Amino acid sequence: MPRVHSAPAPAVSGVDGERLVAPSPRAFPARRRRRRGGWTPYALLTPALIVLAALSAWPLVQLVVMSFQEFGRAQVFGRPAEFIGAGNYIAVLTDPEFWRVLSRSLAFAAVCVVLTMVLGVLVALLMKRLGTALRTLVSVGLLLAWAMPPLSATIVWGWIFDTQYGVLNHILSRWFGLPFEGHSWLLAPESFFLVATVIIVWGAVPFVAFTVYAGLTQVPDEVMEAAQLDGAGAAKRFLLVVMPYLRPLLTIVTILQVIWDLRVFTQIYSLQSIGGIADQTNTLGVYIYRVSLGSGDFGVGGAISVLVVLLLVALSAFYVRRTVKEETL
Repeated sequence: MPRVHSAPAPAVSGVDGERLVAPSPRAFPARRRRRRGGWTPYALLTPALIVLAALSAWPLVQLVVMSFQEFGRAQVFGRPAEFIGAGNYIAVLTDPEFWRVLSRSLAFAAVCVVLTMVLGVLVALLMKRLGTALRTLVSVGLLLAWAMPPLSATIVWGWIFDTQYGVLNHILSRWFGLPFEGHSWLLAPESFFLVATVIIVWGAVPFVAFTVYAGLTQVPDEVMEAAQLDGAGAAKRFLLVVMPYLRPLLTIVTILQVIWDLRVFTQIYSLQSIGGIADQTNTLGVYIYRVSLGSGDFGVGGAISVLVVLLLVALSAFYVRRTVKEETL
């Protein structure tokens, strides 16, 4: 067979006339593989993976096992649990109450996410236009709202919407002459979720505002000035110039808000304890709590929890895939 000779690397003249040989292109992928390879990243991630497995993976495995068992209060005190297969899942999926709670939770989360994102973006745009002193003042206010525990915030807002001593009823009835004297905001499901939406959006807007504001600072001023010189108004500059920079950030923040609002518990349960009707205002988090600890049916509660986990995993998978795609660009 004829011997095939590889082409020699091209020679390049140096500064002193010395002949230099350019490196072969095949050397770069090997060097990149050597730089990215090795066991060091896995060794650094091992402690975090062990803690994550101990705190999340093992309880999740126990939850899945419990969802296939008849597990009640008797099993809590030592009676062996009986394996019933998919009986708990069939009971959950054929229960109309589960579907009502699921649809109610999805609608509630959708309203909260839309309001949170819109208000968060508007606050971020406001912070971008404010001076240093006013921006600092707004940032401190947002941090205080964000740092307040959900239970404390719910108690404070509960006093604002209180039937007899609430400041909102006083303002609406005394200042505006509206018939809100002694009005109960938590008895009707519509007004109950109005109060819950206010509390949840109030606590979630700071995170969105700070995140979007950080993204706005990365938009080049030269691009904005060029668009303004071309005659683009404020709306067009935001839609055509700013949005392409913020779209990956907004996608990730929106997915996080959907996950958080779907599993909200503290605000709904606290408002129900103040005066709301539980049967008409349950969301997924509270419904799981009442089925498991309230009724003592931990097997059915575990099945509902597994279904919610699968829903959140689907959303998280989209979030992780989006994040990896952004990192590889």
